Amino acid sequence: MDDDLTHDAFLGGRLHLWQPRRGYRAGVDPVLLAASVPAKAGQSVLDLGCGAGAAALCLGARVPGLELLGIERQSDYAALAARNGLDVVAADLAHLPDAVKQRSFDHVLANPPYFDRSAGHGSADTGREGALGLDTPLSTWVEVAARRLRPKGYLHMINRVERVPDVLGAAYARLGSLELWPICPRLGKAAELVILRARKEGRAPFRLHAPIILHAGARHERDGDDYTPEIQAVLRDGTSLLP
Repeated sequence: MDDDLTHDAFLGGRLHLWQPRRGYRAGVDPVLLAASVPAKAGQSVLDLGCGAGAAALCLGARVPGLELLGIERQSDYAALAARNGLDVVAADLAHLPDAVKQRSFDHVLANPPYFDRSAGHGSADTGREGALGLDTPLSTWVEVAARRLRPKGYLHMINRVERVPDVLGAAYARLGSLELWPICPRLGKAAELVILRARKEGRAPFRLHAPIILHAGARHERDGDDYTPEIQAVLRDGTSLLP
């Protein structure tokens, strides 16, 4: 029922997505992930664990002419992604159908669940738990991404900073040219998220970039958002975040 859904604006109204009124709802993170991908018209993109399609569709809104495919194991979210206009396959990424295994992509996106449920408690909401509670190891996410990438293709992944050792360990086993961008809530605050870029058959040395700062000022001092101009442009105008 549509009463259980909301129709939310992204990228300053350039994109609208159906999402559950309760449960996991896409916020800033998939928009930042989409803005990190240097895709070009005519290229192909696979979004692993696409949810309702926010990351892939934000990328498609910024770069017209992309071939987009989402993988989502929760059938209700896969249905929403399809309704939102994304070509989506309802499947577990660890058990992809042969039709997907036979394809390769220029870019793979991944916004894996942030929390390792072997070290914490799950959510009572199954949709939210499926999005935030990790039960497929990060190494599997990276392995599947690497298998689906074309030679010289790129993986982009966003995750919490405490998962960096797991993410880097998995990526080093399969990919090269690793780059990491810390994402800090404010100047002088510790990073909470990171964006990883890795390249299939890449040979460049590891790079740790200067942090991306989300909010202006040392503290939140007024109602409404206080994003930096760079982040405002990403969220409202659909500009790219990374070179």
